[in-house]
Amino acid sequence: MTDFSTLGLAPELTKAIAAKGFDTPTPIQAQAIPHILEGRDLMGLAQTGTGKTLAFGLPLIQRLRQDGGRALPGTARALILAPTRELVNQIAETLTGFTNGTPTRVTCVVGGASLNVQTRALSRGTDILVATPGRLLDLIERRALSLGKTEYLVLDEADQMLDMGFIHALRRIAKLLAKPRQTLCFSATMNAQMNEIAQAYLYNPLRVQVSPPGKAVDKITQEVHFVDKGDKPTKLKALLAGHSGEMALVFGRTKHGSERLKKQLEAAGFAAGSIHGNKSQNQRERTLKAFRDGAIDVLVATDVAARGIDIPGVAHVYNFDLPNVPENYIHRIGRTARAGRDGAAIAFCAPEEIGELRAIEKTMGVSIPVASGEPPFERKTQPRKPGNAPSGNGGGRRRSRPRRGKGAKMAA
Repeated sequence: MTDFSTLGLAPELTKAIAAKGFDTPTPIQAQAIPHILEGRDLMGLAQTGTGKTLAFGLPLIQRLRQDGGRALPGTARALILAPTRELVNQIAETLTGFTNGTPTRVTCVVGGASLNVQTRALSRGTDILVATPGRLLDLIERRALSLGKTEYLVLDEADQMLDMGFIHALRRIAKLLAKPRQTLCFSATMNAQMNEIAQAYLYNPLRVQVSPPGKAVDKITQEVHFVDKGDKPTKLKALLAGHSGEMALVFGRTKHGSERLKKQLEAAGFAAGSIHGNKSQNQRERTLKAFRDGAIDVLVATDVAARGIDIPGVAHVYNFDLPNVPENYIHRIGRTARAGRDGAAIAFCAPEEIGELRAIEKTMGVSIPVASGEPPFERKTQPRKPGNAPSGNGGGRRRSRPRRGKGAKMAA
């Protein structure tokens, strides 16, 4: 059986891993870590929730220690880019757990926090900088940071960064980094833009894929409830009451809708909180901490949090509104069944969302089991032969309707 000690990690790291209760590496960790330690550029494809942070974080820490030296003021030796504040904070927290008590310094910078505070932190230099692309460029423009000495680049959840429009920011950042450098790109899905990233930023990369892109974690049970839009809150409250006290994450589509739903749940007696783009960074961090600590057990969120919540205790994920982008459904439900646990994903589908549901099922290659309700009628149009009128009553002519005036035309 593979264990961390066989992957080439230093004894002090394997000891720290064991102290945190990790016994066996996940497939992405087992396949990626040895190649990263060798200095290879790597494209890692794996489902969300499969341990990608440690897959790149552990060998990165070890390589920096082996390189020796310290970061100069206003520089970073390694850069990790992630799409959301929550994910940046989660990565930094995870890596700090393995660098505490060592000279290796981890710093994170995100929007919504004080630029002056972040500038002061970077003035000392840092070994590992975890950042969102927008705030990183803000600091570079203020001359608080230079990337000329940065020899390691990690793009985490790269597909999400592309979905969020960060492609131009990534191009600008890549030009500022040291050459040669080691570049690692991790993603849950693969598309044409991801191929562009691989060709532009990685040198002779090794591709590691531990599951087909678009596949959800096997331990997640899925179900869909067909329900009218106006009946969704009532349905959600009934299902939440059935597992009272268990942690549930509810995804809405809009900031205002998610906040309104949170207030409805509070009024019904649920301990609920919300995170979305209208919340400050401090508010979002306090709410996530309350959720993690059990002070609230229902968290309503928009997709801003889909890749930044790594809380093993989340047992249920609700898609209150189905996402417009099918891959986002996979990222959302990946917030449950973390670290080998079981989890449940429950989707609500209103009649107007049937297209989103079918797109999700097509992307995953599965049909989501129906738990309640009936799917709305899905209209299927038959191809017409040129020159033939549609048959509405079994004959070759449509049933006549009163003309609305001279020159009125029959609808095709």
